[in-house]
Amino acid sequence: MAKRLKRTAAFAALGRALISGARSGPPLGRRLGALPRMVAAALRGEYDGRLRLMLMVVAALYVLSPVDLLPEVPLGLLGIPDDMVMITWLAGSVLSETERFLEWEARRRVVIPGEATA
Repeated sequence: MAKRLKRTAAFAALGRALISGARSGPPLGRRLGALPRMVAAALRGEYDGRLRLMLMVVAALYVLSPVDLLPEVPLGLLGIPDDMVMITWLAGSVLSETERFLEWEARRRVVIPGEATA
């Protein structure tokens, strides 16, 4: 019973950190709102996160795909950990990449476009 309470408290703390912005970072809503702008900037070649975005798409497709390295149906509970690892990696990647994008976006606003002179 105590183990379950610790787990519940850990998930509650994680939820609060995500919503309010862990480590004084941006809150979850702001990060998720930045996703479309991040994808558009990467596709235009302005933001250097194209490879990371492609890896995130591949991870999402893997989780959603019926084809699995460790299928759940014949393996039962043994087939779930690979999906959990991918979901955990994907969530962490989205959080870190959106934070990086928001920092890039903020720096970009203060830079005046033009030519550099030597």
